[in-house]
Amino acid sequence: MDRDSRVFVAGHGGLVGSAIMRRLEREGFTNLLTATRSELDLRHQAAVSRWFQDHRPDHVFLVAGTVGGIMANSTRPAEFIYDNMMIHGTVVHAAHESNVSKLLYLGSSCIYPRDAHQPIDEEQLLTGPLEPTNEAYAIAKIAGIKVCQSYRQQYGSDFISAMPTNLYGPNDNFDLTSSHVLPALMRKFHDARSTDDKIVEVWGTGSPMREFLHVDDLADACLFLMDNYSDVGHINVGTGQDLPIRELAEKIRDVVCGEAELRFDPSKPDGMPRKVLDVSKLNALGWKPSIELDEGIAETYAWFLDQLATDSQVRGA
Repeated sequence: MDRDSRVFVAGHGGLVGSAIMRRLEREGFTNLLTATRSELDLRHQAAVSRWFQDHRPDHVFLVAGTVGGIMANSTRPAEFIYDNMMIHGTVVHAAHESNVSKLLYLGSSCIYPRDAHQPIDEEQLLTGPLEPTNEAYAIAKIAGIKVCQSYRQQYGSDFISAMPTNLYGPNDNFDLTSSHVLPALMRKFHDARSTDDKIVEVWGTGSPMREFLHVDDLADACLFLMDNYSDVGHINVGTGQDLPIRELAEKIRDVVCGEAELRFDPSKPDGMPRKVLDVSKLNALGWKPSIELDEGIAETYAWFLDQLATDSQVRGA
C-alpha cells in the first residue's frame, strides 16, 4: 500500500480496528477513512454503496462486526448471525462496485469444527460440526470467507481473508456479560482488589486449551498481508502456542490481584476442548508475532488502569 492510499477501516472504533488505525498512523498513512455507527450503518446496502461511491477507498480493512464471549454468543445468536452476515455482504459488494484495489476481511478461528485436529490448519474448514455455543457467529464468519472468494472467482476482485485466534489488548471490551475470557477475567480480578471477597469465579473446568494474540500483533499481520498475500484461500493468524484457561487465569491473577483465589464452575460451558491454530502458512511468508503473553497481559492491565483513571473507553467498567 502506498502511504497516500485512501484506506477505509470498517470498524475503526473496536478492538481490532483501533489497533489497525494506530499502526497505519505510525506507518505514515495520511488518507485514513472511517465512519462511526451513527454515520453509517454497515448493515444497509444502499447506505454503504453511497458511502463508497462518495469516498472511493483504495484499500479496505473489513474488521467490523458484532462480537462477544460464550454468554453473548449463546443468548444473542440472531444478532450475531444477522449483523455479521449483513456487514460482510454490504461492504464486500460496495468494494466491488467502487473498484477497491484490495480488501482484507477478518474472520475468527471459531469457523473451524469443534473436533478439528490440533493445531488447526486452513484445510479443516467445513470438515465437521461447529461448536454449538458460537455456531451462529461461526456461520456468519464462514459466509464472509465465501463472499470474498465468490467475488474473486466471478469478478477477479483482490479480496483476501484472514482468521485470527483469540485476541486481547487495548480498547478491549471488559463487560462481564459480553466480553471474551481474557478481559472478563481481568475485570473480575480487578474488582476483587477492592472487596473483602477475594474469590474469583471462572466459567467451566479451566481445562480447555486456548491461544491468545495481542491485537497490536494482529494489526501488524494485517498490514503485512495487505502487502504480501493475494491467494484465494483464507490464512490463519496466531502464535501457534496455547495454554489451559486455568493457567491463563493464574497469569492474570498474578498481575492484577495476587491474593485472589480461583473457583471454577463446571456447570458453565467450556466451549471447544482445544483451539490452537496452525500458522505455518503465515510463518512461511515471513511473519511472526512479537508480543509475549505475559508482557501483553501486563500492558493491557496498565492500559485498563489508565483508562479508568481518565474515565473513558473502558467498556463495562
